[in-house]
Amino acid sequence: MKLSQFKFKLPEELIAQHPAPHRDESRLMVVNRKTGEIEHRIFKDIIEYFDESDLFIMNNTKVFPARLYGNKEKTGAQIEVFLLRELNREMHLWDVLVEPARKIRIGNKLYFGAHHSVVAEVIDNTTSRGRTLRFLYDGTYENFKRNLFVLGETPLPRTITRPPEPEDEERFQTIFAEHEGAVSAPGAGLHFSRELMKRMEIKGIDTTFITSHMSLGNFREIDVEDLTKHKMDSEQMVITPEVAELVNKKQAEHRRICAVGVTVMRALETVAGTEGRIKAYEGWTNKFIFPPYDFTIANAMITNFHLPYSTLLMMTTAFGDYDHIMNAYEVAIKEGYRFGVYGDAMLII
Repeated sequence: MKLSQFKFKLPEELIAQHPAPHRDESRLMVVNRKTGEIEHRIFKDIIEYFDESDLFIMNNTKVFPARLYGNKEKTGAQIEVFLLRELNREMHLWDVLVEPARKIRIGNKLYFGAHHSVVAEVIDNTTSRGRTLRFLYDGTYENFKRNLFVLGETPLPRTITRPPEPEDEERFQTIFAEHEGAVSAPGAGLHFSRELMKRMEIKGIDTTFITSHMSLGNFREIDVEDLTKHKMDSEQMVITPEVAELVNKKQAEHRRICAVGVTVMRALETVAGTEGRIKAYEGWTNKFIFPPYDFTIANAMITNFHLPYSTLLMMTTAFGDYDHIMNAYEVAIKEGYRFGVYGDAMLII
């Protein structure tokens, strides 16, 4: 497959700028991956497509306030710092992106907060935009982290062009978010409300959780036409032995197993063996899935509507059939479905 095969014209007004008023009342497009047949529903209707003992696998990653604004020493120029991941807890080292990158050199100091409550020094260049920062802080680790996160704001993607609002703190987070480490919310999980989870429980549908910390690699532009030459950024993930055992049991019972989001699907395929079972794993994955690809674990997937050329769209077409999904996207645009992390959902069965 070539990059150009994932081009489509997306009207800007269809990129959702706010979440739906109620989590479980986004629109839901249901796509049959064998026939391409499409149904239009509301997200909370999803329960009708699953039976007792079927399994939903969800991502319990938690988004942290990753975007900060600091000032450069001497000039006072405003610099945006996007925290990617913590490299060393004791030394307060972080891997970050900076904008504008051209203004930042090794040795520069950056000041954050009205009273310069946090100071950082640039100690390394990792990419053209990337830097390693050492935060200069004398107090406890807990106080440092608290101060840093008070200064940060919800890292809404660039496609959301408004500034963050108070509701984003809650809505750019799933209701089951637990393990901190993501710089973006797993969009498919945002549609689940406590009421829907309770209805699933009453119906006997099982749920379990993996952790996969969404990185900016999901949204990075691909600059090669030949997709085999694209390298995904690594994401940290955890699948516990208990989760692996449950998934393998459901697999053996031929239940419907639904991956809630592309990050869950990628994590499952990272640890899938040839015999169709998964194993416990704690580490990193840079698996890049695009058509054609044979999936071994999940036989259903929930995902949002993604942007042209995105790796998220590529994995969706790999699972749902390229022609069926690209046709479904045409229908979605005609019908005014909302795209992006705050957008509507698709169930592929």
